Amino acid sequence: MLPAAGPSPGQTCGAVLVAAVLLQSVCVAVTFLYFTNELKQLRDTYSKSSIACLTGEEMGNFIQNLDLIESEDRAADPCWQVKWHLGKLIKKMMSRSYEENISAVNADRALTLSQTDGQQPRGPINRIAAHLTGNSNRKNSLSPRIDSSPRRGNGQKINNWESSRKGHSFLYNVELRNGELVIPQTGFYYIYSQTYFRFRENENEDSDLLAQIRNPKQLVQYVYKLTNYPEPILLMKSARTSCWSKKAEYGLYSIYQGGVFQLKREDRIFVSVSNGDIVDMDKEASFFGAFMIA
Repeated sequence: MLPAAGPSPGQTCGAVLVAAVLLQSVCVAVTFLYFTNELKQLRDTYSKSSIACLTGEEMGNFIQNLDLIESEDRAADPCWQVKWHLGKLIKKMMSRSYEENISAVNADRALTLSQTDGQQPRGPINRIAAHLTGNSNRKNSLSPRIDSSPRRGNGQKINNWESSRKGHSFLYNVELRNGELVIPQTGFYYIYSQTYFRFRENENEDSDLLAQIRNPKQLVQYVYKLTNYPEPILLMKSARTSCWSKKAEYGLYSIYQGGVFQLKREDRIFVSVSNGDIVDMDKEASFFGAFMIA
């Protein structure tokens, strides 16, 4: 009998190759499972650590002790950078909010104290302005030539101005009392005034009066302010000496002046003129006004 034949070389190589493939597959599977498990653990750890950086009691304590944390603790804390920057931002926002609240409280307190003391609030009143025009229909628009009042000043004060929005006149946040503009708020104001002097010869006029008017006269316009001081304070004055010819039917002249002055609350300003007998209170020719500029 012939002895049994062993495996051929080809079969041996095939078996070895199959074994190697199986062993490699097992190694790859084991390695994949190992790294998958490690990555999962790292992800869970990182997720918990990141949430802990932003929530819980740890973050509150960190913000309170932000400037006291030692460098070793910073190096040991895996999310120190996140917590440190976030803590700085929160403290900055809290400090800014506190300063704004304090400023608002101080402003309210100052406003309350100023109103309690009877002072005008510092906030500006919008559009403080007045434009008064002459009214030729009103009689006795000038104060008497002789006035015993110690607060009259020179000349004759113009008492009756048109201020009821007829024509060009108006009052805005200003009060008019007896020909005087009452200033509502301390500040700088531009004050202006124009007076129109007009003489027309009338055959029925008394000869003495005509002679008096024809003589050289100083035509003067005064602008005064009244304060707590006993006497009015002269702000502006403009004048001209004029002598009208006997051959002239009309004698005309107008005086305009204006300037910037600092006025206080409750100050009063008014206009006075000389030779009130020849003042023409035409609304386009004689006027008086003021407006706040700062």
